[in-house]
Amino acid sequence: LLSNFCLFSVLPNTGQCGACGPGFASPLDAMKGEMGPREEIVYVPCIYRNTGSKKPDFLATVDVNPKSQHYCQVIHRLPMPNLGDELHHSGWNTCSSCFGDATKKRNRLILPSLISSRIYVVDVGTDPRAPRLFKVVNPEDVFWKCNLGYPHTSHCLGSGEIMISALGDPAGNGKGGFILLDGETFEVKGNWENGEKVPPMGYDFWYQPRHNVLISTEWGIPKCLGYGFDPTDLKKGRYGRRLNVWDWTTRTYVQAIDVGEDAAPLEIRFLHNPEAAQGFVGCTISSAIHRFYKTERGDWAAEKVIQVPSKKVEGWLLPEMPGFITDILISLDDRFLYFSNWLHGDIRQYDISSTRQPKLVGQVFVGGSIAKGGPVTVCGDEELQSQPEPFFIKGKRVPGGPQMIQLSLDGKRLYVTTSLYSAWDRQFYPDLPRDGSVMLQLDVDTERGGLTVNGSFLVDFGKEPDGPCLAHEIRYPGGDCTSDIWV
Repeated sequence: LLSNFCLFSVLPNTGQCGACGPGFASPLDAMKGEMGPREEIVYVPCIYRNTGSKKPDFLATVDVNPKSQHYCQVIHRLPMPNLGDELHHSGWNTCSSCFGDATKKRNRLILPSLISSRIYVVDVGTDPRAPRLFKVVNPEDVFWKCNLGYPHTSHCLGSGEIMISALGDPAGNGKGGFILLDGETFEVKGNWENGEKVPPMGYDFWYQPRHNVLISTEWGIPKCLGYGFDPTDLKKGRYGRRLNVWDWTTRTYVQAIDVGEDAAPLEIRFLHNPEAAQGFVGCTISSAIHRFYKTERGDWAAEKVIQVPSKKVEGWLLPEMPGFITDILISLDDRFLYFSNWLHGDIRQYDISSTRQPKLVGQVFVGGSIAKGGPVTVCGDEELQSQPEPFFIKGKRVPGGPQMIQLSLDGKRLYVTTSLYSAWDRQFYPDLPRDGSVMLQLDVDTERGGLTVNGSFLVDFGKEPDGPCLAHEIRYPGGDCTSDIWV
């Protein structure tokens, strides 16, 4: 590959290869301090839907440089021009998949709207500390050209195009498919997938061209998700249970891997090594981590490698409370797996040197539903001797539980936000829309494993000028371990 042979020079403070294009030649290059400098700002979508505030969602730029006088502060807000979008995840116009193309620049952030189906393109290149709106892709273009709606995950492709997964069709029925945007004009080109056969639902995806594969996941039927979580929907087939395997070259749906009726597989991550034929997926409702892998036959399979036990409880929706794994990621050296249990309130770090036998090496509680003194009483617990203490930081009791996570390139800092999805926030943590979410930072022991809360870091989105809001996914200007794919 061109990226393996290109001689390059590093542009100061960008983490980009000036002669070769955006991103890094390899995941390990991204981890090196001189190639991937410490993050100084991060971008965070902030949501007002279901908070009672009639304000548009906005993109927050947060200062995370401990040497800055604005440390832990929102230094810029870019409001969207419409109400009720539900910004959720984001992605780049180009990333390390385009490393060998010197004509490409990582200067646009793609913001799909989970509810309105709009797609915003934000200019983060002109002034990274003060992003500006570049283009709005109207939902009608997505509906008519792709027969899809409810866009979720955005990944850049080595071709320079942008690919966005969808949860369903324009009417809110479940349907797995992908929207393709032109990398220059950001116009909707149509569907990525070919053929009549598509999965019944969609959500996240990751691709690995060297193994000619893309694998996508399933959350649930959009028009059901919008009203909150109803446990009876599991038996009605309204939540996902499959990993869906696609042929990367022909763009056709070729295999389904069933991971269980109560699974709802969400975030999926291949190992970062582009030669790897395996990865992990977090199953939310079943609170399990499955390892997926390529078999000797050439097809794909999955096996459960981690199970978070449910806790027997009183004072909650059900008699047993699952951990609710809502986000996972893998360090760039493929050594550690991290995930968040949104309901139980803990973040975990596993050593995955043996991918079939992950070893728990770090755990910390930062909120959740089972803290002492709350409405929930734990009656039976396979893991803990007692309920964890309420989590306070800088005198504030943190509402909600740990949800989206993002790891620094060097693997030493793990950022955390506490909002999942506004309709579910309102249901599971009624104080979260009222008080606003937070962003935290954990220090990571990258030698032996271990997590500790940075007590000096708190971004309180309950103190926003237009009222408390719900902060979701985290992105660094130079790329990160959940957006960059090496080909």
